[in-house]
Order: sequence, then structure tokens, then C-alpha cells
Amino acid sequence: MQGRYVVVSQFATAQVWIKTYGRLLVVVAFVLVLLLAFRLSGLGEQFELATLQRSIAGHPLGGVLFFVVLFSLGNLLLIPGWVFLASAVYAFGAPLGGLATYVAASVSCVVTFLLVRLLGGDALRRLKNPLALRIFRRLDTAPLRSVVTLRMLFQTLPALNGALALSGIRFRDYLLGTLLGLPLPIALYVVFFDQLAQWLGK
Repeated sequence: MQGRYVVVSQFATAQVWIKTYGRLLVVVAFVLVLLLAFRLSGLGEQFELATLQRSIAGHPLGGVLFFVVLFSLGNLLLIPGWVFLASAVYAFGAPLGGLATYVAASVSCVVTFLLVRLLGGDALRRLKNPLALRIFRRLDTAPLRSVVTLRMLFQTLPALNGALALSGIRFRDYLLGTLLGLPLPIALYVVFFDQLAQWLGK
């Protein structure tokens, strides 16, 4: 009986390990494969500021759709969001560029969340680290306010999207927090890049 209990206990421990670290490793492996494929494909030029600007300029509808797709892919590839914001402002001007960036950034955050949640579930929630547990308690107390604050501070930071997806937070809180938290920092960046464009004579 004792031997059977040991086997069952070991099996339960293995299941916990797989559900936690195994799923985290799946997410990490997916990102590494994506980065490797990106590097080998030579698509890096598509995400340079000048190339992005040329790709979306002069095509109001098609350009915006292409911009949304590139922003979503870029977020998975850990490319900073300001690159896309600057290209949109330079290509479309401040108002439309800011709106296009807001839409693209929101879609990008949703795509990252759904994909990482599919692969990793709530793996971070299963960690028994005291710091992680304290962060999750704060997140659970005010999930919407937490996401809004994090968006205002870190915008579309890929690591933030991944961490929130793996935290077990409800998609509704994630989505609303993203939609409410992004406008202010995007507006500030739009003003900055618009002013910079005027200084540079663009």
C-alpha cells in the first residue's frame, strides 16, 4: 500500500510540474521558434521605421489593415510598440495615426493574450513563489484597475501581455483594462512624434 501511495504521489507531482513548468516551457519554445523563423526569413526589414512608413502610406484602408497585422506579429516578436506608433504618425498624420495605433495595439494585445493563454494556460498562477502570490492577490483585488495602470505605464510591452495571459486573469478584465489604459500614453506619444516630425521637416 505504501509503495502504491508513493507512486500516486509521484504521479501527482509530475502532473503539477507539467501543468506549471511544462506549459511555461511551451510558451518559451514557441517564442524562440517564432524569433528564429523571423530571423531566418529576412523579414526584419519590414519592421524598420522607414519601411513600415512606406508600406502603410497612401493606402488608408489596406494600409491600416496591414499595419494591424504587422503590429500583432511584431508584438509576438518582442518588437517595441513605439516603432509602429512612429510609423503611423509619420504616414497618416497625428489624428489618424494615433487612432490606427490604438486599434492595432488593442488587437495586438488581444492576439497575444489568446495565443499565450492557449499555450500556457494559467501557469504563472500555479507558481508557489511568495512574491508571485502577493502580486496575484493584488491583481485579484482590483483586476481592471491593475490592468489599466499597467497599460498606462508599460503600454503594449510583450512581456506584460504574456504575464497577464499566464496569470489567470479574466479576458473581460484584460480587454477592458487594455482599452481604457492605452489611450492616454498613445496620445502622449502621438504628440511627441508629431512634434518630432515637424522639427525634422517630415
